[in-house]
Parts: sequence; C-alpha cells; structure tokens
Amino acid sequence: MIASSLRLSGLLLVLGVAGCMVGPDYKKPGVALAPFHNSLPAGGTQPAPQLDTWWTGFNDPMLVTVVQRALDQNLDLAASFARVQQARASANAAGAQLLPTFDLNASATVEHQSTVGALGALGESLPDYNRDQREYNIGTGASWEIDLFGGLRRGARAARAEAQAARAEQDGTRVTVASDAADAYLQIRAYQARIAVTTDQIDTDTKLLGIVQLRESLGKGEDREVAQAQAVLEQAQSILPPLRIGLEAQLNRLDVLMGVQPGTYAHELAVVAPIPAIPAIGGDDQPLDVLRRRPDVIAAERRLAASNEQIGVAVADYYPKISLSGALGFDSLSTNQLFTAKAFQPIGTGLLRWRLFDFGKVDAEVAQAKGSNAEALAQYRQSILKATEDVEDALVTLSQTEVRVQTLQQEVASLDRARKLSQTAYEAGAIPLTDVLDADRQLLITRDELDADRGDAARAAVKTFRALGGGWDVPPGSTQIAEK
Repeated sequence: MIASSLRLSGLLLVLGVAGCMVGPDYKKPGVALAPFHNSLPAGGTQPAPQLDTWWTGFNDPMLVTVVQRALDQNLDLAASFARVQQARASANAAGAQLLPTFDLNASATVEHQSTVGALGALGESLPDYNRDQREYNIGTGASWEIDLFGGLRRGARAARAEAQAARAEQDGTRVTVASDAADAYLQIRAYQARIAVTTDQIDTDTKLLGIVQLRESLGKGEDREVAQAQAVLEQAQSILPPLRIGLEAQLNRLDVLMGVQPGTYAHELAVVAPIPAIPAIGGDDQPLDVLRRRPDVIAAERRLAASNEQIGVAVADYYPKISLSGALGFDSLSTNQLFTAKAFQPIGTGLLRWRLFDFGKVDAEVAQAKGSNAEALAQYRQSILKATEDVEDALVTLSQTEVRVQTLQQEVASLDRARKLSQTAYEAGAIPLTDVLDADRQLLITRDELDADRGDAARAAVKTFRALGGGWDVPPGSTQIAEK
C-alpha cells in the first residue's frame, strides 16, 4: 500500500513538474522604426560624457553634487525602491505556491466536563469516570497543489514580469529625478545671469539719468528728458521682482527634489556661477538603441509579458486542479503515551476541484485577461511612439536653441556697440536722448533673451539626454525589445 502511494505521488510529481502549460506563450513584439529625421548638433564645447552619468559632462562640480544628492535623498525614488521590494516579495510568494507547504501544530486541552451535557451525562454512568479531561496533540501537516496545467507557473511568471516592470519604473524615476534636478539647477543659473544683466543695466541707466540731470541743470537739457531717463530706469528695475520670484521657485523646487525642506541648500547656490557649457552628445543612436535604454518602454514591455501570462492563468481554470494534503501526528489523553505507536495518527487527503459548471464565468475571466493583454499591447506601442517623439522634440529644440543663442550673441555685440555710440553722440548733442533710451531698451531685452536662451539650450541638452534614456546603468542582457 505504501509502495503504491509512493508510486502515485511520484507520478503526480512528474506530471506537476513536466505538465503542459495552457495559454499562449509570450513572444516579444517586433519593432520596425525609421531612423530619426532630426539630428544632433555638430558638438558642444565639452567632450561627450557617458550616457548613464551625463550630468558630469557639463564640467560643473556643483551640478554633479546637486544631481547626486537628489539621487541619494529624493523621496519619490525611495518610494519607487519600496515598490520594487513589494513586487519582488509578491513574485517570491507566487513562486512559492509551486512548492508544498509544511506546518507544525501542537495543542494541549484541559477540560472540566459538564455532567449534564451529552457526553458528561453518558460518561457519568461509566465506572471510574473522571470529569477532568486532558488531550495532547502534536504533528506536522503538508499540502501541495499539483500544477498540471501551468496556472501556478503562469502566475509566477506574471509576478516576475511585474517585478521587472517595477524595477524598470524605478530606473525611470531615477532618470526623471536626475534630469529634474539638473533642469532646476540650470534654471537657477539662468535666473542669476538674467538678474546680473538687469542689475548691470540698472547701473548703466542710473549713470545715464545722472548725465541727463546734469545737462538739465546746465541748461542743455529738458525736464522731459529727465522724465524719460527716469522711466527707463524704473522699467529696468521692474524686471527684477519676477526674476527673483522665478529664482526662489527653482531653489525651492531643487530642495524638494533633494528630499529636504525648501531653503536648506539655498546658501550653497547663492554664489553666482555661470551657466554651464553644453557637452557634446555622442553616439549615433537610432530608435531601437533608444528603446533598449528607455525604462518606460522596458516597463511597458514587461507589463505586456505579465498580461500574456495572466491569460494562461485564466485558461487553466477550464481544467481540473488536484491537491494533496496529509498530516503525521500523535494524539493522546496523557503525555506518557503521546509518542507511542498507539498514539500515532496519520491522515492523507486528495482533492479534485473542477469548475465544471462554471465555464461561463471562466469564459468571462479569459476574455477579461485577453482584453487586458490587448490594452497592454496598445500601451507598449504607445510608449514606443512617445519615446521617439521625445527624442525628435529634444533634438530639434537643442539644435534650434543653439542657433538662436549664436544669433543673439551677435545681436548683443552689435547693440552694445550701438548703445555706446549713441551715448557718445548724445553727450555731444548730435542726437536726441530718445535714441539712447531706445538703444538701452533693445540692449536690455536682447541680453536678457540671450541669457534665458543660454539656459534653455543647456536645459534642452538635459532633455535630450533624458529622451535618449540616459541616467541609469543598463545591465548586460536586459534588452526587452525585439527587432523585426
């Protein structure tokens, strides 16, 4: 009998391990994309950095400090790490369902029995009846669902794919945190440069007002000219408050990205530094190269794989499920005989469960799983299109912003020369004051635009690194994109 049971258990074990898995096997969708139609600029003033640590290429130690501090302290990143731990634990739990479970149980019962109850009334009529009853029980139990049709294995695979998706999303959060921290830092430097330009212009307009007032006191000027010069000075002064508001907002944003209360690190950035030069962005990456690096695309593909496995989980419910359970233990009314052959009490149970008359509900569950898979496929394809859109937008923004910066630099040089000549001509009485004031306004506006665009160009470089999937270390063999 024991030998037959062992043979049966061995047969079921083989079936459980080598049994078929119902449902569709997952195949990575093929991707066919044309090359990018926008291209990288000819090259920056700094050498091309490694894509996983692109922020080091700006050659700005404070930028490196800010980004690294954000990566170490950001709370969104800490939350994403916790989500990865949860997903891994769920995957481990799903995998553990394929294995038998073992439990150890022990109990001791002491009872002072009623003599008017059913058992007490019967026992009281027997000789040597004792109302004080004791029972001791100890043993171990085991149970195992035999995965004949692969439902549990499909569920374990789905959980592993979800854990991989959570890890990819964590990497995506890292990319976002690094780029957001760099973006905030670059805006801070741009605002500081624009404030410095405006302050310098205020000084220039103040000196011009003094000249106009002196000429008016000598009878060579008019009150109207003093009022005009005063208005230009006040106009320049009115530009400062919005710039200071923008600067403060980016300082606060950066502190939050670094996981601290706004104002914590503001003193470190109070020392004005120039806007960092843009590094070259190396490589001839094509769409497939970008998709292999983009964490959002990897996460979408892993969720697609998980949804495919869930179809198999649902289909497995069309088939019967077999479970085995058993217990080996000892049961005795006294501790003296607890571990004797007479007290030995083995139990074995086999269970067959089949949703034979519930196929309508199973049909609905399979249809729902297939619908979720179709949704995941659409989201995966959308993530691919969004990734290529991000790259195209970033490339054209970077290239065109750099062109505009070069144009504005030439315009500022021309306007600065024209402004100096205008003031000289005004002091000589050759031109009216309005010509000088117009030159002042144009120079201020253009210098402000130049510094704003220099900051935008650096931010466009950050956006390009982010769109290319830079900011995390891609482990070997992590590719999840299939090429047609």
